[in-house]
Amino acid sequence: MAEKGSHEIGQKCLSSVESNEGFKKKGLFKIKMSDKQMSIPPELPEVLKQFTKAAIKTQPSDLLQWSSQYFTALKNGEPLPIKERPERISLSNWAVLTPELLKVLHTKVGGRLTIVSEELLQMWKTLSLPVDLFDSIMNVGRLADEIEWLKFLALACSSLGVTIAKTLKIACEILSSDHECGPPRIPFSTFQFLYTFLADVDGEVSGSQVNRMLSYIQQEV
Repeated sequence: MAEKGSHEIGQKCLSSVESNEGFKKKGLFKIKMSDKQMSIPPELPEVLKQFTKAAIKTQPSDLLQWSSQYFTALKNGEPLPIKERPERISLSNWAVLTPELLKVLHTKVGGRLTIVSEELLQMWKTLSLPVDLFDSIMNVGRLADEIEWLKFLALACSSLGVTIAKTLKIACEILSSDHECGPPRIPFSTFQFLYTFLADVDGEVSGSQVNRMLSYIQQEV
């Protein structure tokens, strides 16, 4: 957006200059040139370059006020008021959910088929993961106090995968224990459970489609 905005501002400046051509011809837009050649400080281009980059990153609401703060800090050797998209700064220090963190969580569950929601929530918080995402997973899966771990894991993976196929791929990588022996592998029964559950939650994959896909995969195993 910054580049687009800069382009638009540039176009406006060009239009303004072009509109002032008439003033120049009438003598109302005059530039007095000195007989001596102007000397440009060697550090000026780099200073202006860094200032421009900082302004684009920060996107200050009041450019003049921010510019004053910027050059005052630069002069005094203080930290510069540079912020990247300040309107999106989070008020909390939540971590971003990743397959690696889900792998850690899976290890903490320790092979159990079910886990109490409060215990799982504490594990989730230990990894500094966002509680609102935990609540969303619980609501989407209609999960109760006694959580089936594979269902929770599948829905957590779905927040990372755009499609069911990508979600299953992430889940397989997390559940697999033989990464060094080729592609991740899990029992067909586990894959069948995950795929059936995700298709049911998705609601757009018919039962016949699920059965055909599972039959095909079982034949290929």
